[in-house]
Amino acid sequence: MSNMTLSCALKRYATTEALLNGTVKSANFDFEFHEIEPIHDAFKPMAREQKFDVSEMAVFTFLQAYAYKKPIVMLPVVLASRFQHGCIVYNTDFHKELTPDMLPGKKVGVRAYTQTTGAWVRNILSQEHGLDLESVDWTIFEGAHLAEYQEPSFVTRAPAGTKLLPMLMSGEIDAGILGNDLPDDPKIKAVIPDAKNAGLAWHKKTGLLPINHILCVKRELLQSQPETVREIYDLFVKSKEAAPVAAGAIDMRPVGYDVIAPSLELVVQLAYEQKIIPERYALDDLFKESRAILGV
Repeated sequence: MSNMTLSCALKRYATTEALLNGTVKSANFDFEFHEIEPIHDAFKPMAREQKFDVSEMAVFTFLQAYAYKKPIVMLPVVLASRFQHGCIVYNTDFHKELTPDMLPGKKVGVRAYTQTTGAWVRNILSQEHGLDLESVDWTIFEGAHLAEYQEPSFVTRAPAGTKLLPMLMSGEIDAGILGNDLPDDPKIKAVIPDAKNAGLAWHKKTGLLPINHILCVKRELLQSQPETVREIYDLFVKSKEAAPVAAGAIDMRPVGYDVIAPSLELVVQLAYEQKIIPERYALDDLFKESRAILGV
């Protein structure tokens, strides 16, 4: 009898390489991997339609999916995180200098208001630089991954067919929030001074990580085959162990409830404060279904 096949949307990281290349695998089921680029294109179909059995997902998308009672469950696996201080940038062709205190009244582009990188950047601007978030003209280019969500009134949609980076390069927006698509261009500079060290200082002070992506599964799979979900978690742990963190380095992709809980608590707080979710959810509720199965 052939093994069951599970569809899995997953990006290739050091911690997932062993899974994707088959070094770490199950004797009981096979993964059909979907390496979608960019990976955020997998999040909407997973959140709305549960297109995959297993999927990487932006943590803010998961929180919205939870808010709108979508049948997906989070597992305590961080697949991606990044210090976000350097992700809001400006074009020196149009601004000799642009710092956080100069942002009121400015037009700042972000792919979507609910984008995880954008939410983390807004938290930095608000908490570390005292920026009134509603004083900025937030310009978005896509809607949320969840159709039920409506952006706050201070968010505007860019004209159809326009894109963030070309608008930044042409000076149509004052600043832009970008992640993996940050351009390598000497005229593009970070709005937050000494951004790299600012991110490390934040981590040293708080001990937290700016989580971007986590792992989730269909609720149906968890309920009907809990032993399979336990093995899925174990496989992701083994794949991570195949790429150990260098001595003295920060583990940017931790696993386990207790390890990720403090950072996730902040995620929930800022998602609520930024009107991304309608209420603050208790971590015990977010973890309840998967913790009952995994017991870790």
